[in-house]
Amino acid sequence: MSHSSQNISHLQARVQDRITRVDGQRPFSPALVDSFNRKHDYLRISLTERCNLRCFYCMPSQGVELSPRQHILTDDEIIRLASLFVRSGVRKIRLTGGEPTYLTPTPGQLNKLRLLGLDSIGMTSNGLALHRRLSNLVHNGLTHLNLSLDTLDPFKFEIMTRRPGHDAVIRALDVALSCAGLLSVKLNVVVVKGLNDSEVLDFVELTKDKKLSVRFIEFMPFTGNCFVDASEIPIKDPSNSKGNKWDKIKMVPSAELLDTIRRRHPIIERAPDELNDTARSWKIAGYKGNIGFISSMSDHFCSSCNRLRLTADGQIKVCLFDAKEISLRDEMRRGATDEELLQVIGSAVIGKKERHAGMEDIDVVTNRPMILIGGPQKLLSHLNSRPPFSIILSTFHPRKGTRRERRWSSHSSTNTPRLTHLDSDGRPFMVDVGNKESTKRTATATGHIYIPKIAYELVIGTRSPAENDTDSLLGRARVKASSKGDVLTVAQLAAIMGCKRTPELIPLCHPLRLSNILVVLTAEVAAGQDIAQHDSDQLPYRIKCTATISCEGKTGVEMEALTAVSVGLLTVWDMLKAVAGKEMMISNIIVSHKSGGETGDFTRNASRESL
Repeated sequence: MSHSSQNISHLQARVQDRITRVDGQRPFSPALVDSFNRKHDYLRISLTERCNLRCFYCMPSQGVELSPRQHILTDDEIIRLASLFVRSGVRKIRLTGGEPTYLTPTPGQLNKLRLLGLDSIGMTSNGLALHRRLSNLVHNGLTHLNLSLDTLDPFKFEIMTRRPGHDAVIRALDVALSCAGLLSVKLNVVVVKGLNDSEVLDFVELTKDKKLSVRFIEFMPFTGNCFVDASEIPIKDPSNSKGNKWDKIKMVPSAELLDTIRRRHPIIERAPDELNDTARSWKIAGYKGNIGFISSMSDHFCSSCNRLRLTADGQIKVCLFDAKEISLRDEMRRGATDEELLQVIGSAVIGKKERHAGMEDIDVVTNRPMILIGGPQKLLSHLNSRPPFSIILSTFHPRKGTRRERRWSSHSSTNTPRLTHLDSDGRPFMVDVGNKESTKRTATATGHIYIPKIAYELVIGTRSPAENDTDSLLGRARVKASSKGDVLTVAQLAAIMGCKRTPELIPLCHPLRLSNILVVLTAEVAAGQDIAQHDSDQLPYRIKCTATISCEGKTGVEMEALTAVSVGLLTVWDMLKAVAGKEMMISNIIVSHKSGGETGDFTRNASRESL
């Protein structure tokens, strides 16, 4: 054993001995001890389900429905439960959300619990509004702060969070680091392969001159936070429910990240961890801060878990990855005494498993999305009406000079063609669908972008090392295109975002409450008959985008599907323009399938779809 390892072991033994002595002087309720003798002295309280970001790993792409206001715990109920937990042995409380800075009075109320044994009050925030409120929070008892920031690139920030605000988070970090009242400032970074894993070394450099702990968190499975693997989703089945499938391919193991950092910083050593800390800490010689790895997937820390969670709607969760919950809110509102509440808490704690399921077996279907548990972020509009669908979909063939059209209209009772969004005087108006029946509706749209070989190889990652030459103009173009990130992943996210904003882009569309958005992009070699329509010497490759959209509403989702495909393909164009330039061609954006509604089902003939 090395000298540094011996020092760490000795220090940990001293810390454990001191904690044991202190615990012996304080009451600790058996209700907070599980069957594996783990003492749960750390409570995470979600103050709200609301958030001003829409991070893809926290919230399903179709959004989530907020709990009714009357289901959310009141301030008095939160303080009552917090007091009960502290009297029973909880020493640390962390406030989460949604975004907890929406509700700033709570830390001040919790601060009064220090007389009962509470040692620290922490908060996890996305930082958007924090810089204006932090000093007041610290004044009211806040001692520990975790900021969530997954990228140092403002453009990528908007891709990952579906909102702007990168500058505000950086400003909040600067304010936090200069705030003398905070005992620790940590930066949480969820690492996703192909999206932000290339920034790990940049995050490490933040710790050089700042007393900051950067913690790299493995991408974890929750309902709807997935990237969809095209090979596993049968697109012809719009009712397929695998949109909840967790894509473990996007998880970067902590050991792999450490290897990357070690290649840049060979002199990196293990640092002492706080007792029961979720992160394994490391320190680079000469750096003021440190880094840590939260390896929930590849190297779980279940044996030392001391955490309980209280959701905003009053459910106690004993494990982040366990779907089981017990409502303390309902017990309180039925008139339960503190002793009866403690019995309910004890029954939940005693049922905690020794460890959560492995990566392959974690329940991502019945467990809540992260936003509803109390973690990074959410919100869904409740507008649910939309005018009848009427559009002419056409495909133009530049070589043949011909156009094929197909018309759908929900007002097709006569043989006379008419535009449904124009009144008798020719003025635009939104169609009234109030008397229509809500039914399940689905639409699938497809489209292609034809690209040259160099772009195709960039997308599928088959470039040879010799092609990375940055001295040539073409080499620099390749590097510029690659630096934007994984093309298909970014395009997929953009397509989903575009789909949800269809009513903002198409003037007379009513917003719909979408139930599912499934977008898949695949790189492929174009079939012979497709190449013949284009310059076969230059464009033998293409990327196909398929979007399947579902809703329960009074009108269809063809426009949403078409918008998703269009935005996805335009994003591919933008990602590849440095190397492909004017050679690319977007074509064949069509509705290939629709179901539901008055006009019935439709499936485009496969032979016509490729034209």
